[in-house]
Amino acid sequence: MRIVGGQWGSRRIAPPPDARARPTTDRVREAWMAILGERLAGARVVDLFAGSGAMGLEALSRGAAWCEFVELSPGSLAALHQNLAALAVAPGATTVHRADALRFAARLDPLAFDVAFADPPYTTGHAARIAALFRRRPFARILGVEHDVHEDVGPGDHRRYGRTIVTFLEAP
Repeated sequence: MRIVGGQWGSRRIAPPPDARARPTTDRVREAWMAILGERLAGARVVDLFAGSGAMGLEALSRGAAWCEFVELSPGSLAALHQNLAALAVAPGATTVHRADALRFAARLDPLAFDVAFADPPYTTGHAARIAALFRRRPFARILGVEHDVHEDVGPGDHRRYGRTIVTFLEAP
């Protein structure tokens, strides 16, 4: 795995050690970042179901001011901390939470973040749950949620990349 663009472009990062983990491909991350574009400059970002932290690190690499990473798996947290150290991320630019991403998001204030990323495991139904939670109480200005082509997360701006869909939802 590598950071696709920005100040850390082409730098390698460690994937989660769990064979069940499904890191977002470089192609999908690049498309995701291109869609968000200028919204990342100075943004407050949350990376839910963070895994290795690739999405949040991409955002920081492209000018986001702050990122909170939310992950529950000890192995993924170890990879995330390894990646933060390897990239020498500025102190104070991140916070890492060992927490269930759905519960964490449910406690957020409305519009607590500018940008939210969610890349839950495909077989859990969490993509639809996080989208429904966002619709009830938007915790960011925009949420991008990655999911399998077979999971219905409801209406939104759907972008398909093979068997992967990234659905964007915006706060009203």
